Amino acid sequence: MSIRFAAVGFEHGHIYGQVAVMLEAGAELVACHDVDAGRVARFQQRFPFGRRADSIAQILQDETIDLVVSAAVPCERAELGIAAMRHGKDYMSDKPAFTDFDQLRRARQVQAETGRIFSINFSEHLTQKATVKAGQLVKAGAIGQVVQTSGFGPHRLFGHVQRPDWTFDRRYFGGIINDLASHQIEQFLYFTRSDEAEVVAATVGNFRFTQYPRMHDFGDLTLRSAQAVGHIRVDWLTPAGLPVWGDVRLFIVGTQGTIELRKNIDIAGRSGESHLFLVDQQGTSYIDCSDTEITYGRDLIADIRGRTDTAIPQARCFLASELALQAEAMAVDLTGLSG
Repeated sequence: MSIRFAAVGFEHGHIYGQVAVMLEAGAELVACHDVDAGRVARFQQRFPFGRRADSIAQILQDETIDLVVSAAVPCERAELGIAAMRHGKDYMSDKPAFTDFDQLRRARQVQAETGRIFSINFSEHLTQKATVKAGQLVKAGAIGQVVQTSGFGPHRLFGHVQRPDWTFDRRYFGGIINDLASHQIEQFLYFTRSDEAEVVAATVGNFRFTQYPRMHDFGDLTLRSAQAVGHIRVDWLTPAGLPVWGDVRLFIVGTQGTIELRKNIDIAGRSGESHLFLVDQQGTSYIDCSDTEITYGRDLIADIRGRTDTAIPQARCFLASELALQAEAMAVDLTGLSG
């Protein structure tokens, strides 16, 4: 059975990665829709498959479409997913999938009622080779029980892509922690095998881009579960001198060793991306992750066909989103306090 899917909403460039991972896994792109003709033209130049639908309703009413994928404006992603599930379709959202608690509540309710899949593509884990490799090592017991993670997600705001206007207004994306740190929250849950967790503390601030008062350019938080602690820092402060958009790192501490990931760049070191450094009881080693297989797309296809829950557990999608919203809601604004 061929899995047929449609792409809806191209507000963020992540849509290209979402579509590519499904095509590489063997799914068939049959339709696309966006309100902006220019974005559609660029999309179809990259993916000249299927038809351009005149409306979202056309796609939702097409009973031959199994899956809808979207990177719409973040505040619109949940409603699209809810509609897709109610029309008997599975759904893959870019992160963040939610910008408020009510969206999350209703998505959980509809997902439980319909049994459809509401998958969130946390790309810094699911389609990043070093992170996938680290997961394999941790599962194999390479560093023992994971007791702590430290995740860092710095980003560059200008200079490499054109940022849409909604980037500068947190009402559209739920805030810097909800947006950027959702990656690291999901990875904390994954690597520590935590089914529950709490936000201990959170901080935000606007230190550099004060011309945009509706956004923060810095955020951090601390998570705690029954067996582990996680620290996360995200920002829009990547210096212009770095040749990539952000020096994204993850440190994983286990009872028998440690893993460090340099996901985008090893500054003043090896070229390329997906760098993994392992320290265990025998010594230190560097692991080339270039041949690591990305299975998210293939696993999601299997889930659609078999009604299973393997690509990313539904509960983790929702819990990571809930913790991100909680951290954003309780964050202390340092720059706000200073006047």
